[in-house]
Amino acid sequence: MTAQPQEIRKGRKYDQVLAGAREVFMGEGFEGASVDDIARAAGVSKATLYSYFPDKRLLFLEVARTECSERATNAMAKIDTSRPVAEVLTDAAERMVAFYTSEFGLRMFRVFVAESARFPDIGRAFHRSGPEMARGHMVGYLEEAAARGEVEIEDFALAADQFHELCRADLFYRAIFNVTQDFTPEECQRVTRGAVETFLARYGA
Repeated sequence: MTAQPQEIRKGRKYDQVLAGAREVFMGEGFEGASVDDIARAAGVSKATLYSYFPDKRLLFLEVARTECSERATNAMAKIDTSRPVAEVLTDAAERMVAFYTSEFGLRMFRVFVAESARFPDIGRAFHRSGPEMARGHMVGYLEEAAARGEVEIEDFALAADQFHELCRADLFYRAIFNVTQDFTPEECQRVTRGAVETFLARYGA
C-alpha cells in the first residue's frame, strides 16, 4: 500500500474490513500486519480491501479512531452523571481501570507506542482518538459538577488528566511491563477507591 493517506470509502463491507484489520493489527502490530493477512481475516479479496483503504496507515488509523471513539462514548453514555460526584467518579474509575488492564487496552497502547516513533501521524491520531476524547468527556462532566457546587476546579483539563493518571496507578504499569496480567477484584477496587478519594481530597467542594 502507498504511504500517502487517501479518502476512506464507506460501503457494504466497510465494517467487515475494519473487523479483520483490528484482529490483525492488534496481534501483529502495524509493520507485522500484511495486506494478505488482513484480507484473509476480513474475508474479502485484496482488491476489495484496496478499494476501501488504498493506504495501510489510513486503515490502521481508522481502526484506532473507531475503537477509541466507540469505547469512550459508550463508557460515558452508561454513566448516570446526575448522581453524587463520588458515585460518578467511582463508576468512571472502575471502567478506566478495567480498560487499562484489559487485553485490548494493553495491546492498543503497545502497538501505538511502538509505531509512533516511525510514524508520528499514527501517534498523533491515537492521541486525538483516545486520550483527548476521554479527557473531553471528563472535562465536560467536571464542568457540570462544578456548576452544581460539587467540586472546585480552576484547570479542568489538568484535573481530568490527573484523574486518568490516578486510575493507571500500579496495575496498568505492572500489566504493561508484563509483571502480571491478572488482578483480583480487591486490587482493582484499591486503585479505584484511591483514585476517587485522592481526587476529591484535592478538588471536592
